[in-house]
Amino acid sequence: MLSRGSLRSAQLLRSVAKQQPQLARSFATVQSDIFKPAKFGGKYTVTLIPGDGIGTEVAESVKTVFKADNVPVEWEQVEVSGLEGAGRTEDAFRESVASLKRNKLGLKGILHTPISRSGHQSFNVAMRQELDIYASISLIKNIPGYETRHKDVDLCIIRENTEGEYSGLEHQSVDGVVESLKIITRAKSERIAKFAFSFALANGRSKVTCIHKANIMKLADGLFRSTFHQVAKDYPTLEVNDMIVDNASMQAVSRPQQFDVMVMPNLYGGILSNIGAALVGGPGIVPGCNMGREVAVFEPGCRHVGLDIKGKDQANPTAMLLSGSMLLRHLGLDEHANRISKATYAVIAEGKVRTPDMGGSSTTHEFTKAILDKLETV
Repeated sequence: MLSRGSLRSAQLLRSVAKQQPQLARSFATVQSDIFKPAKFGGKYTVTLIPGDGIGTEVAESVKTVFKADNVPVEWEQVEVSGLEGAGRTEDAFRESVASLKRNKLGLKGILHTPISRSGHQSFNVAMRQELDIYASISLIKNIPGYETRHKDVDLCIIRENTEGEYSGLEHQSVDGVVESLKIITRAKSERIAKFAFSFALANGRSKVTCIHKANIMKLADGLFRSTFHQVAKDYPTLEVNDMIVDNASMQAVSRPQQFDVMVMPNLYGGILSNIGAALVGGPGIVPGCNMGREVAVFEPGCRHVGLDIKGKDQANPTAMLLSGSMLLRHLGLDEHANRISKATYAVIAEGKVRTPDMGGSSTTHEFTKAILDKLETV
């Protein structure tokens, strides 16, 4: 059963869908019992963490567009970096966590995680675990007017954010032998399954697929799969199935239209969200968020830092803008969310102003300016 908040949310989404079906279905979050921040002085205070790589550039685009649309948001910006040599990284990370605990709401770029730094946990992962923002949502959907290999792709990847292989529990028992632990618990498997089913109901989706590797990891993924099916009994109106992650990866690139909502442990979600991004045009256009009981953090759904194009004015701010639209819808600011996402869609559909990743030659600033111009007409 959905909570009273989820029922109200679902009713709101249905009413919005009559006017803007694409936008409502694509950028709504399940609100169930998630805490919603309060206004102060007529504005919501939102923690802004630009992130590494292209983070500053796309964050500036969001700030510019929000200001132009008079969005009632005040930013509390915290500079955090996972790059080596960035300075006071741990202090900045603690500051960002404190800000999110205080504001309950954040917009975040991606923080770099050095592969070679021994013992250094990803700040992205550490933040999700400390704040218990347990559900990651990546929305994989074709953008009208932007042709990709597959058409009619409209799926949602929901990954458990706080355990699995990302638990950070590994050690070298003897020289040349490393043991890495995967943690799966019934409680967290049940929680993410309930979230996925509630999300499906609130967004008018009809099918939920559990992704797993229970044929090999019979205890860990077996528990995740069996818990999913147990929870599914409480949602008889939804179609339910499960699929081994190997097959799901193949099916995603061959016939992605068969999927609607997909729920899975942490590692598989990281892989499939990247596959999903490739289906619809790349990481620059996929929005996402991380939801918890008390904190919600919105960020691009495909976690790429973009160090190779940092400072070149080539970054595509679409994923960050649409993640910002999801944030606004979470706050009930649907008019602003619809205007910004419609303007972004319209610019891409026209094809005149596109960043290099979408086959164009426009700069980040030019793309942002085109959205500002479009805001005046949508």
